[in-house]
Amino acid sequence: MKRVGVIGGGQLARMMALAARPMGLDVHFLDPSQTPCAGDVAPGICAGYDDVKALAELEGWAEAITFEFENVPAASVEHLSSRLPAYPPAKALATAQDRLNEKNMFVELGIEVPEFAAINSLEDLQAAVERVGLPAVLKTRTEGYDGKGQAVLRSTDDLEPAWQRLGSVPLILEGFVNYNREISIIGARARDGSMAFYPVSENTHRDGILHLAICRDNDPMQAKAEAYLGKIAEQLDYVGVLTLELFQVGEHLLANEIAPRVHNSGHWTIEGAETSQFENHLRAVLDLPLGSTDAVGHSAMVNFIGCVPSREAVLSIPGAHLHDYEKEARVGRKVGHVTLRAGSAEALNERIRAAEQLLD
Repeated sequence: MKRVGVIGGGQLARMMALAARPMGLDVHFLDPSQTPCAGDVAPGICAGYDDVKALAELEGWAEAITFEFENVPAASVEHLSSRLPAYPPAKALATAQDRLNEKNMFVELGIEVPEFAAINSLEDLQAAVERVGLPAVLKTRTEGYDGKGQAVLRSTDDLEPAWQRLGSVPLILEGFVNYNREISIIGARARDGSMAFYPVSENTHRDGILHLAICRDNDPMQAKAEAYLGKIAEQLDYVGVLTLELFQVGEHLLANEIAPRVHNSGHWTIEGAETSQFENHLRAVLDLPLGSTDAVGHSAMVNFIGCVPSREAVLSIPGAHLHDYEKEARVGRKVGHVTLRAGSAEALNERIRAAEQLLD
């Protein structure tokens, strides 16, 4: 049985472990939590992500290493990669961990982005607002996710309070984008450089957290999104599943950020694609052939934030597949999702509305 070590023990590691077992793969993970989400389905090591002894234990057991989210120290991945295959590469992780480096990479590759500026002082912020304009979004360059570590600036009166709240760390100012919609493109890249792309996901957020992702097969933006993601993957010498979040403005796509991992907007692939993003990530990391990314019918994913509705109510929706992460209920926390499948777009929309009514 091939063995994969995963740094991080959250719901993404959990879903990776669930995808691994039918292929005859074994997953162990490393996480500092005493009660990690993945602990119900796979064994783990309880230690910090930079614990040298724990990393050595994971290395001694595994044939390959991967990680489940961006806040893993790139140095840990770099350390392990000198001893055994560790993917995605540390270079990709380090780039994704800093929004300024990420944006500069997009510009270097000729990928359109919103206006942005590096911010290291209140004076920098005031000068940048003069150039970028308002409204704008001030973000921490590192560690922000799900709407955390950012502030929307609508008037000059917002500048100093935002700086006081966020300004003890390097920041980036991004111009506010009046977009038509948000989409993401997810692809899997093998060690030989070949890529397989999933249909784009059309995404809706609530309070900065992904609420709904709908698979859009044959989307008019598919080719451009694939071209962008292909450039990025090649630049980073990437292996594994890679996600690019984008704003569509008319016929233009503006890159928002990358995620060097399996992604929340791709959870629909578990039941809605021939091969899920989790399975393809493991295939890529272990140098196994990639599976088909074709969509199966019409599908979408609705996130459960804070608490999971009653199991009976969710499963009463036709074509519903419940994923309960078995996490403690908490405001603003991703605790599960439902994948919805249907034979037509109209039927899918009805099922989405039924799932959303459970949240309301």
